[in-house]
Amino acid sequence: MIDAILPASVATEVAYDDRVAEPDEKLFPQESAVVATSVLTRQQEFTTVRFLARRALLRLGQPPVPLLPSPRGAPQWPAGFVGSMTHCEGYRAAVVARSAGTAAVGIDAEPDKPLPPGVLDSIALPYESSRMDFLMARHAGISWDRLLFSAKESVFKVWYPLTGRELDFSEAEIAIDPLGRTFHARLLVPGPVVGGRTLDGFSGRWHAAHGLVATAIHIPHSTAP
Repeated sequence: MIDAILPASVATEVAYDDRVAEPDEKLFPQESAVVATSVLTRQQEFTTVRFLARRALLRLGQPPVPLLPSPRGAPQWPAGFVGSMTHCEGYRAAVVARSAGTAAVGIDAEPDKPLPPGVLDSIALPYESSRMDFLMARHAGISWDRLLFSAKESVFKVWYPLTGRELDFSEAEIAIDPLGRTFHARLLVPGPVVGGRTLDGFSGRWHAAHGLVATAIHIPHSTAP
């Protein structure tokens, strides 16, 4: 899923359940404290993605360190690295890259099922809503509304580390290419500066298989106009 839509420079680790721990893997005390009062499912997904993230970091030469969430909930990566995590029913993934070559990376996975009633209306702009009608009529078999939601999640996951600011669903307009399996997010607010220029949008890729949809955005430091 995720590794198929990211460049080889990004280390990717995935799991399809929470039974992934090696004998020497456990949470750091600081991490355990974060989810000490959470429900069991939250503790499990939190733990699994951190095991996966540390394995990805180790592949890039980084020894195990605590991976604590920021006040916004975004994972805080060790110096010299950027990354992203996602988890949904039946899937967990963590990706990491060296910050020397990657400005930001964002991933999201969702079940390939229609969004609950009313959710699309709360996240979609007029163009996106009309595009959903077209996609569902012409390209059946994929929950395009859920893919739109996933793309917006990936947009936020690259936006926030670059800006430190919130981004509302209404502040990025997503155009999905159903044949090329790509999407583009046009920012409707001033974008971040990467490589000496201000970005006005992010381009990403998507994949659908095994009852899941996944999206990913990779922003290299050498992003071209």
